[in-house]
Amino acid sequence: MTSSNIIASTREVYDFHGGIHPEEMKSLSNQTPITKPAIPPKLVLPLQQHIGKPGKIIVEIGQKVLKGQMLAEADGFISAALHAPTSGLIESIGDHPIAHPSGQSDTCLTLIPDGEDRWCELEVCEDYLALAVNEIQRKVTEAGISGMGGAGFPTAVKLHPPKQAKVNTYILNAAECEPYITSDDRLLRERANDVIAGIQIVASILKPKECLIGIEDNKPEAILALREAVFGTDIEVCVLPTKYPSGGEKQLIKLLTDKEVPSGKIPADIGIVCQNVATVAAIYRAVRYGEPLISRITTLTGMNIHQRGNVEALLGTPIDWLISQYDYRPATKNQRLIMGGPMMGFTLMHSDVPVVKTTNCILAPGKKELPIAPPAQACIRCGLCADACPAELLPQQLYWFSRSQELEKAEHHNLFDCIECGACSFVCPSSIPLVQYYRHTKGEIRQHKADLLKSDQARERFEARQLRLDREKEEKDAKRKARAEAAAKAQATKKAAGESSAAPSGDSNDPVRMFEPKSSEVSQQEANTTPEIETVDLEALKLAWDKAQSKLDKMYDALEDAKANNPDNVAKLTRAVEKNQMRVNQAKLAWNKASETKAQPLKVETETTEQITKIESVDIEALELALGKAESKLMKLQSALDNAKPEQVEKLTRAVEKNKGRVESASLAVNQARTSTKTNNETEIELPDLPALELAFEKADSKLAKLQNALDNAQPDQVEKLTRAVDKNKVRVETAENAVLAARAMLAKTVTSTEAGDS
Repeated sequence: MTSSNIIASTREVYDFHGGIHPEEMKSLSNQTPITKPAIPPKLVLPLQQHIGKPGKIIVEIGQKVLKGQMLAEADGFISAALHAPTSGLIESIGDHPIAHPSGQSDTCLTLIPDGEDRWCELEVCEDYLALAVNEIQRKVTEAGISGMGGAGFPTAVKLHPPKQAKVNTYILNAAECEPYITSDDRLLRERANDVIAGIQIVASILKPKECLIGIEDNKPEAILALREAVFGTDIEVCVLPTKYPSGGEKQLIKLLTDKEVPSGKIPADIGIVCQNVATVAAIYRAVRYGEPLISRITTLTGMNIHQRGNVEALLGTPIDWLISQYDYRPATKNQRLIMGGPMMGFTLMHSDVPVVKTTNCILAPGKKELPIAPPAQACIRCGLCADACPAELLPQQLYWFSRSQELEKAEHHNLFDCIECGACSFVCPSSIPLVQYYRHTKGEIRQHKADLLKSDQARERFEARQLRLDREKEEKDAKRKARAEAAAKAQATKKAAGESSAAPSGDSNDPVRMFEPKSSEVSQQEANTTPEIETVDLEALKLAWDKAQSKLDKMYDALEDAKANNPDNVAKLTRAVEKNQMRVNQAKLAWNKASETKAQPLKVETETTEQITKIESVDIEALELALGKAESKLMKLQSALDNAKPEQVEKLTRAVEKNKGRVESASLAVNQARTSTKTNNETEIELPDLPALELAFEKADSKLAKLQNALDNAQPDQVEKLTRAVDKNKVRVETAENAVLAARAMLAKTVTSTEAGDS
């Protein structure tokens, strides 16, 4: 096809406010074809290579993987999968320095290539344009594609537009306005057909009214290749005048449509979707050949790299190894390396950080080529920054707000509309690093909002907890009142039965009645009183069990909902489920024991002291076994806490405190059982000290009330500590209360047994 067959676009191109014209320096790297370096000796793959939640690791250390095999799956809607760039062995999973302005570390997988470069099985599709929309979306999601123009937004999200939002215009961003960077330029020259096929795939999902490609006029070869590739389609190539930052998303929309994205909104809100050249090429490879995103085209440029050009580097390739393959000769030992361009890039703190999905350029400038900025001087209020700002902000005013930490005023002056293009810093005669001030202030505002959100959530949790405690207190008071009424009724029944036994009806001189055995009256009295008490206890225990089970069911439902919609609450709800499961088990055990006692009541008339001693001994053995298990579990948890990682300390500390309470409860139960059962030569039963147990219960209840009052008036940094103390003392109160109830039951049985013996 000749150039005469290609029709130039007649679309009107608009303009945006501001902008600058820095030296392009693109000829350093756009003269040679794209090359592929060798496979490096190791690949370091960060989980966080995109905006959103990191992927969820699905491989293990020591596992062999194939090229293209998924290593981490997308964890949520705004997330992206990670794949093996080549075949090899997973050597380690841990922290490693990543490409970040601060030089911070993050979780990474280290892959040692085996040199075979063997692919896993791929899902090839010949007739890819006939695929259903959901099938294309699935392929893109599984391929782990994210925006490769700089932001790294997961691409699959843009392919799921809201049902109420109609896409009118689809724009392919081929402007590549940043100096030095030529990766999109070379990609369009050599693989324009892949790019156009990717646009057609996206258009089959979004169904826009028009598809536009915006490209600057300083890329004539790429423009020609695009026009040849779009021939016969309804895709329009729009050539733009060279001006920085015409590649900014909002600026490109203004140039092509004369529409402005409102402050705080995104292009989709006005019916426009933008994507990068490399992104749509990756979409085509994923849908057509089933290839996940495992490499990207990166520009290697700057005077200190002597074989400059564009390379298709595997993700995870260490940058120091990569530039060494292309004759990197730094002038000094601590030579500066920049990821990205000179305007929006950042200096790398470590040279061994890996190539990631958003790495479009590695710049190794000489000292004369890109000198270090001189020290900042005082602002002279010249207004050049405002003239150059493409977002039509007031950079000078934002600078003063940032310096004085007036966060609300900075946000009110639309600080977050700043695209951090660096145009204001470029034209500033005082060499003030304006963009750095804006970045810092944005971070402070985000942190401030996060702190406010945590504070609000803590307050809501505290209020909900207070309501729950009040409700539990009311329920407990109601139960105590019911037990007191039941006990009073039982005592009244017992007293009435005793009076009727002392004054029997009929003729007292009747010799038959005079010598009737009175034990039958005692047995009848037991039959009239004991079952009634047991019935009341069983009903109360069954009610407690049902309430605990109902609450556990609700907690399970909340946990399942959190796993699907609110992952941040999963850990908290999991602990709540475990705690409520323990309460259900305790309630069930208490009801079962009470049921067995009712089904097989002790026969005081015929049961010997030896049998009673045997039963009590079995109970003591069971309690000692429970104590041993609790102490063993506590030792294991304490050992795990001593060797825990920093992020596990808080969780294990809570577990240790919780199990200490269980050990104390079990130990108290054993001691009470031992003191209440004393076997001598006559096998006598020693009665529990009910007043002492009641005093212990009152003390524990009083301490719990004081702790609860302290928690109600606590400072935010004391809430967590006091909450643990309250929970711990609640266990003690429940244990003391159970001991009192058990002592009362034992005394009641003893009284019944004594009366039967006297009869």
